[in-house]
Amino acid sequence: MGYTARIVLFAPREEDHVLLSNALTAAFAGGRIDAVIVTLPEGDERERINFAKAIAPVVQGAGAACLLADAVELVARSGADGVHLSSSARAIETINSLHRVDRSVGIGGLKARHDAMEVAELGADYVMFGEPRPDGSLPTLEMILERTEWWAELFNTPCVAYASDMAHIAPLVGTGAEFIGLGESVFSHPEGPTEAIRQALVLIAESPAPQRG
Repeated sequence: MGYTARIVLFAPREEDHVLLSNALTAAFAGGRIDAVIVTLPEGDERERINFAKAIAPVVQGAGAACLLADAVELVARSGADGVHLSSSARAIETINSLHRVDRSVGIGGLKARHDAMEVAELGADYVMFGEPRPDGSLPTLEMILERTEWWAELFNTPCVAYASDMAHIAPLVGTGAEFIGLGESVFSHPEGPTEAIRQALVLIAESPAPQRG
């Protein structure tokens, strides 16, 4: 089989696990999603674990990995498959601790090329480029394309290229990124998340494969 990018989905921030479950179920109805990154609501540890325990089976039952955003200490106790770190600050300790219990660690918020290379050498399961910054701003498409093309050409660690707009999917697929990250554009889609994922998968399937020299 040839190259086909897969989808990593950022779940919307939600205080009610039932509402989040419904939103994710609608997204899964659109087609294959390989991983979902879940940001847990504020609360005490027990509340956060219970929230994750309610969401993880929904995600895993659809055949996707459930990754908790930055909640490293709650991964093993919640039944989640791993963690997505929004920066490389805790990379060493997190990779060491979670790989010992067979959980995945993906890392975003990588500002410099050196940061990405460093976490890959430490054993990160993927690196992500282009996701929303903490203040909500986004890198330009040109910046994401440049970084993703560089990475996909030279390194074996999988790469997630974040598409903030459906129109960005095709050019990002052309970089050779193994995964396309999606988020708000899915859940705010005028035809709903089911149709958004369906359309995204069509765009992925129809986009030209990367050309390597």
